[in-house]
Amino acid sequence: MDNSIPVWLLPLLSFTVGVIATLLITRMMRSEASDTPDQRINELQKRFDSYQVEVVAHFSTTAELVNKLTENYQNVQEHLLQSAERLALDEDTRQHLLNSLVGTPALEHSQQTAAPATNAAPTEAETATPAVAEAANAPESTPEPPRDYASKEEGEVGTLDASFGLKKD
Repeated sequence: MDNSIPVWLLPLLSFTVGVIATLLITRMMRSEASDTPDQRINELQKRFDSYQVEVVAHFSTTAELVNKLTENYQNVQEHLLQSAERLALDEDTRQHLLNSLVGTPALEHSQQTAAPATNAAPTEAETATPAVAEAANAPESTPEPPRDYASKEEGEVGTLDASFGLKKD
């Protein structure tokens, strides 16, 4: 007697395994497809709402941190202004330091916003000198266009000229 598998048993086993695999795959596909469109929409809406909450929290935290940073920068500028007023050795150095500090935009902004809001006595920085007040109220100068310092011969156009490098036909 022969102990080999009968020839008809191999196709039958293959067919049975195929049917079982097909049933398992269709059952998994049905469970995934059982989510109705309404359930998907609700899940997406929840995710979107939580994302919006995170975005709002992010921007509010960022705004608070930027406000603190601006306030700290203004405090440093005011401290430097007061220190320059107190610690400068001579009047020329004091004026130079005060003029360089008064020209900073953050300090000007802090002085403009702080002055109308309070009715208290002015601080040392506000009563510094007439030159400081004059420098703070000076109109902003418009920047000059660049100058052409390249060497050139008489009648030759400079490198910053609009027609430089163009060939005349």
